[in-house]
Amino acid sequence: MCKKRLPLLVTVLMGLSFADVCGQTPSTPPAQTKAVPPRTVKDQVLVSTEMPAVRLKFDNAFKYVGTQDFISYEVARAEQHFFVDTDKEGRIKRMYWVQFEGYLPANTHSYNYRSNQKVNLGGLEFIADAYARKVQAGGRPDSDGARAQAFLTGKGYRMASDEVLMQRLVHLVDEARRNELMVIYMEDLGPMKLTAADLAKDGKAAAQWDEIAKGLLERAGKWMSVIR
Repeated sequence: MCKKRLPLLVTVLMGLSFADVCGQTPSTPPAQTKAVPPRTVKDQVLVSTEMPAVRLKFDNAFKYVGTQDFISYEVARAEQHFFVDTDKEGRIKRMYWVQFEGYLPANTHSYNYRSNQKVNLGGLEFIADAYARKVQAGGRPDSDGARAQAFLTGKGYRMASDEVLMQRLVHLVDEARRNELMVIYMEDLGPMKLTAADLAKDGKAAAQWDEIAKGLLERAGKWMSVIR
């Protein structure tokens, strides 16, 4: 995703392949072959066959609620998948947002992240950065974050509060840095009795941020396994 956007993947392509009959009318209809989608989800495992080829397994506490794909900011193709842990009213306490994204051939853009922190999960290197944020409506409706929010709202889900912690993990797929796998782990900040403003550099709880960020990263990796 574009670097300063907070809360996007490669589009699932479905097609039909027909035999070439060289202009002759066959006595029986040609075989119809259905393309295998590059990414599927079954039994808590998201399987990607390309860009990158990987399996992501999520704890049973997180319910898979679906996927969507779109063109992001007219420059990249994005595909999102969501796993949520909610209360009985559909309020999200914790969630994983997985996004496969790649720039379109028509441009020469590349991904450039500022964070120097890196973690290895299942043999894949991820750039890691964390945030405390107040989720607000509005902004660009075509952003990956706005689309994610609209998708979840359409499914009947919403964050338990508008104060959240976010751990972003980004794996750059190719040397040209034009394709990425992004995983965002998000959780409600409410139980900590803090706000995003409290954890800002000049906030009353700023001194707690390093310890909170450390715990957030640990939890992000606790309920998701990366399998090669």
